[in-house]
Amino acid sequence: MPDIDPKTPGAVTCVFVAGNSLELFTQSHLLFEAMLVDIAAAKKCVWLETYIFANDRASYAIADALVLRAKEGLDVRLLYDALGSQHTSPAIFKILSAGGVQVHAYHPIKEALRSIAALVILNRRDHRKLLVIDNRCAYFGGMNINDHGHLFRPLPGDPTVDPAGAWRDIHIRMMGPQQPEVAHSFERSWMHAKGQKMPRRPSDYRRVKLLQNPESIHFFDTGPGLKFSRAPRVFRRLLRAANHSVLIVMAYFIPVGRVMGEITRARKRNLRVHVMVPGMTDVPIAQHGAWYLYRKLLRMGVHLYERKNRVVHTKAMVIDRHWTVVGSANMDPRSLYINLEFMAVIRSRPFAQAVIRITRSELRRSRRIRFSDCEKRTLKQRFLSTLAYSCRWWL
Repeated sequence: MPDIDPKTPGAVTCVFVAGNSLELFTQSHLLFEAMLVDIAAAKKCVWLETYIFANDRASYAIADALVLRAKEGLDVRLLYDALGSQHTSPAIFKILSAGGVQVHAYHPIKEALRSIAALVILNRRDHRKLLVIDNRCAYFGGMNINDHGHLFRPLPGDPTVDPAGAWRDIHIRMMGPQQPEVAHSFERSWMHAKGQKMPRRPSDYRRVKLLQNPESIHFFDTGPGLKFSRAPRVFRRLLRAANHSVLIVMAYFIPVGRVMGEITRARKRNLRVHVMVPGMTDVPIAQHGAWYLYRKLLRMGVHLYERKNRVVHTKAMVIDRHWTVVGSANMDPRSLYINLEFMAVIRSRPFAQAVIRITRSELRRSRRIRFSDCEKRTLKQRFLSTLAYSCRWWL
């Protein structure tokens, strides 16, 4: 198995799980390069679903590639979230539509205004990130079509400098017999976004029943309603089964309800629980909400870390160095109960080890949070944390 060199955290590694090839990307420019190659090689269809389709060089490169394939007669679709892409110029979507790409915005404001459930529509977002190429390969994970390389100035001497992507994240390129399952998830999401009738998932799927094979991959399109699985069940199912250790890396970490209860019970069973969150973020109010829980987590004995100088946008959990959850879902109320998300539950020691090695590279550039850090917080900071936590369902 190709390995990750801790000194080069942007390297791409490949792991084989249950007959499927899984390539792990941690930096956006490498991901976009691979996507462009696969889009150019497509023969039948290119289906892209993303929360953010931005207004930058990477987005225009992807857009040009989609238009080219659409003009050649391929089935090319783009499903993007209207709120997530609110800062993107409408011109790029007009160019895509004029070029033959089937473009659909999920829950735009004009749709909400026509409904008596306007607030529900505006609050529920499509947070998924998928790319399906024919019946050959599929991408999923936490990266949007957004080049973050110019948002933050690289720090001199930082070995993790990525001139084309300062954010830290995990995205997967998959080839193998289970690729059609990702394509099927996109099709269901497309039907849902367009208001078409969509069948319920089987009860075992909604209940997150996992195979006990030595290696396995389970995909879940999660969200509210019986037509989806439930993200809390995915997290709870694995946390409840943990025997030794829990590693959580989350861009937005505000666990609530039974998910927080399972983290608490894991510590009562004397499991090692490590949590890494961003020390800097694109959503400051969400960070304030996470800070509200720091004291509680530290009292429980959770090892808590903040990544320095980089935005951690990763959403991953590793259980007992064997089970791994990756995808678009954060461990916060919005991902758990409101948004549409895509999650992969992967049973594989080599894959878990690959994610752990990526995380260790980030932990070396993180600071551990202690009670003394909580005591240093000002009254204003504590007030903002309390206020943010009280608004956690709307962050």
